[in-house]
Amino acid sequence: MKTGIPNILQAKNATRLLFVCLLLIAATAFKSNAQTVITLQKAVQLTLDNNLQIKQAQFNEAIDGENLKQAKYNRLPNLTGNPQASYNFGRSVDPSTNQFVNQTIFGLSGSITSQVLLFQGGLLRNQILESKLTLDVDKSNIAKVKNDLTLSVITGFLQVLSNQDLVKASQQQIDIANITLDRAQKNFDVGNSTLADLSQAKATLSTAQLNLVTAQNQLDISILTLKQFMEMDPATEITIERPDISKLTDVRTQYDALTVFNSALSVNPDVHLAELQKEAAQQNIAVAKSNYYPSLALFGSIGSNYSNDRKLVTAVPTGLFDNIGTVSGTNTPVVTPDFREVFNPYPFAQQFSDNFNQAIGLSLQIPIFGRFSARTNVRKAKINYQLAQVTEQLAKNTLSKTIAQAVLDLRAADKKYASSIQTFQSNKDAYNVTQQRYAVGLVNSLDYNTSLINMNKSEFDMIEARYELIFRSKVIDYYLGNPITL
Repeated sequence: MKTGIPNILQAKNATRLLFVCLLLIAATAFKSNAQTVITLQKAVQLTLDNNLQIKQAQFNEAIDGENLKQAKYNRLPNLTGNPQASYNFGRSVDPSTNQFVNQTIFGLSGSITSQVLLFQGGLLRNQILESKLTLDVDKSNIAKVKNDLTLSVITGFLQVLSNQDLVKASQQQIDIANITLDRAQKNFDVGNSTLADLSQAKATLSTAQLNLVTAQNQLDISILTLKQFMEMDPATEITIERPDISKLTDVRTQYDALTVFNSALSVNPDVHLAELQKEAAQQNIAVAKSNYYPSLALFGSIGSNYSNDRKLVTAVPTGLFDNIGTVSGTNTPVVTPDFREVFNPYPFAQQFSDNFNQAIGLSLQIPIFGRFSARTNVRKAKINYQLAQVTEQLAKNTLSKTIAQAVLDLRAADKKYASSIQTFQSNKDAYNVTQQRYAVGLVNSLDYNTSLINMNKSEFDMIEARYELIFRSKVIDYYLGNPITL
């Protein structure tokens, strides 16, 4: 009994340990298999939240926001303090008395000055307007970057879906090729087919396996590209939530290019960005012209100084009198008390108070000749404005051309998809008939494999055409400013 009890306890402990180990293994497996589910909307949102291009544009906006604040602050008067301490050796000017002395002098001085610009051809106002326009340009640029990335994410997401379908179709081709090879092997074993038929079946299987490797590689690349848009670690496992593409039966394929273009002009960020850049360039001309005008500023200052060499002089009566003259007619002497000068240390606070000074005035600066710098800046500003005008027109022309091309691509994709469906169905029917005839020996392996290859290729073409049609329709939605969903 004593021996059995420890054995029972050891068995229970071992069972508990095994149970804990199984729980840990299960938890680890669950964690390793846990994947982030990515929908199209989530992919777009993660891109807008994390993409570094957007962050760069936002930082540029923040910088120009501070520039706008500073342009407004420039209307305020400035305030500058200028304290100074010095030791003077040898013959020098006493900073307090302005007299030449030949000794070591310790001096302190300080002043506070302020100045406010009253007029310079509207310079401050024009700079504020220019800064506002520059900030609007940055905001429009952020919208452009976001829209471009949204379209890229949608393209990448559809590419992932397309490649997933291609992988699935490739796997189905391998299953069919394996069945075909098994049948060819059995027929060869009983002498109903030749070695050439068996080799052809093996070659078909190898081709199907190569197609799977190619499709899987394309899928991995498209998923990696999508992760890069979202600034996601490439090692992160994600699962793409597939929308029901079969429900997209109401895809609009007929658009008028001019109508789409007129609607896109009001929402397209590229055009809006070019328009704001033109306005900013026009405002920069006014800023440059401000340098033609004189500047008028109001200034004021207060200050004082101290010197350790300066003494406080006081007159002390000596008790004596000095004869300074006589009274006319009586010869009565006129006397005045005699004083002597006593030099005492001049206290720091008293000296600073006694030397306190103030000033206020107007400063006028008239540009007479500045080596044509103002004229050059105005001419450069006008050239930049002309360049901005051309850039705006180029943006509109590019948009018009792109939309016209997108409308034609959508129509072509619609026809291509309809044709690919018919081609696939025809090749599928032909394959089914050929498969039945091959099973009873009415056709050879070459005809059978040719029929299989044609069906497989037409299926690939149909999958790609379906996603191309969806993508082309979403491009039109993008230019119209419609929300893009699947």
